[in-house]
Amino acid sequence: MFEALTDKLTGVFRKLGGRGRLTEKEIDEALREVRVALLEADVAFRVARDFVARVKSRAMEGGVLESMNPAQQIIGIVQEELTNTLGGAHKRLAAASQPPTIIMLAGLQGAGKTTTAAKLALMLKKQGQRVLLVAADVKRPAAVQQLVMLGKQLDIPVYDEGTSQRGPEVCAHALKRAKELDAAWVILDTAGRLHVDAEMMGELKEISQKLKPAETLLVVDAMTGQDAVRAAEEFHREVSLTGLILTKMDGDARGGAALSITAVTGLPIKYLGMGEKSDALEAYHPDRLASRILGMGDMATLVEKAQATMDQQKAKDFEQKLRKATFDLDDFLEQLRQIKKMGSVAGMLDMLPGMGMLTKRIPKGDAADKQMAKVEAIILSMTAKERRNPEIIGGSRRKRIAAGSGTTPADINQMLSQFEQIKKMMKRMASGKTRMPKALSGMFR
Repeated sequence: MFEALTDKLTGVFRKLGGRGRLTEKEIDEALREVRVALLEADVAFRVARDFVARVKSRAMEGGVLESMNPAQQIIGIVQEELTNTLGGAHKRLAAASQPPTIIMLAGLQGAGKTTTAAKLALMLKKQGQRVLLVAADVKRPAAVQQLVMLGKQLDIPVYDEGTSQRGPEVCAHALKRAKELDAAWVILDTAGRLHVDAEMMGELKEISQKLKPAETLLVVDAMTGQDAVRAAEEFHREVSLTGLILTKMDGDARGGAALSITAVTGLPIKYLGMGEKSDALEAYHPDRLASRILGMGDMATLVEKAQATMDQQKAKDFEQKLRKATFDLDDFLEQLRQIKKMGSVAGMLDMLPGMGMLTKRIPKGDAADKQMAKVEAIILSMTAKERRNPEIIGGSRRKRIAAGSGTTPADINQMLSQFEQIKKMMKRMASGKTRMPKALSGMFR
């Protein structure tokens, strides 16, 4: 996610940090590169232009250029303005004054609306809420069947009438059923089309008028870039959206939709779809996403994921070890196993400050599982002393470990090298003493 943009922005800031005192001309040159990087990431021209103008205005005032570390202050300004562009503060789902709270999901066919409905229902269920899913996309029998199947897999009730009724009628009947079940939330999976059309908008308006949903969320495919932004504008004009859910963010290397859509439409993003798994839905935090884009990681989300998958004590230990870099190879193995439970290895490393570059070398899918198995075999072939003190592993020990794990000495070298990189990065983060976010301070040393 945002791989190319992150690479270019961190390159710009690294050059700035190496110059000491800065002139207005040097800032202009850096911001020109930032603007080009944003446009190449498919950010809307007006959004990129306004963002750079705000950063320039703030950089020219308040004695930034005369300060001892102007580059650090400019990084801080960029992070704040990027957070504002992405929406500012985290926006929670609005709850109705009297349950059930109705959430109407809208979107074009192929955006992932049905799977997102199931993911959102699972998230609410994990919070102890009773949820009813409603299969109201009656124009596509496959969508009804898909939601029913997902409901069974996740043990979440689904109200459906097949394709025998119109969508608005199905939703009205579902509301009665929700009250019988004492459901706190009702999620409506409404009809989607390949293109915006009058019939679809008419149905959405009718459902909105009859059920008065607390949230009307548009599900859009982030990988469609500015087409997603245009679709959001069209839907918002017709049905007064309250927010957005961006899907397929894990496959969006550019990120133009996420960076443009709130600034253009004024609508907050509520959630990000980060994969195909049923739990691959993240609450949207603009400040955290800005930090990830700038290569600073996202420790808050990483720790939240750890807390959701580990017991309380393990989660606390995990956070402390990340922050203090006090782990050995036994800890490393345990953390890799936990990370595998939390999501993709590449996705988790992307949340660690400064580790985004490593994700390029992380295999995907089945290959990632095989690589994890190889790392596990290597560590388990070591003695307890070697796992506690990997620096003692010399040539003869490497050969023995390789033979025991079915790998090669080169594999051992690679694994130990990656382990050392992680330890160094964590130590750098933990020892940062500047006002700038610690993860980026290494660029200026």
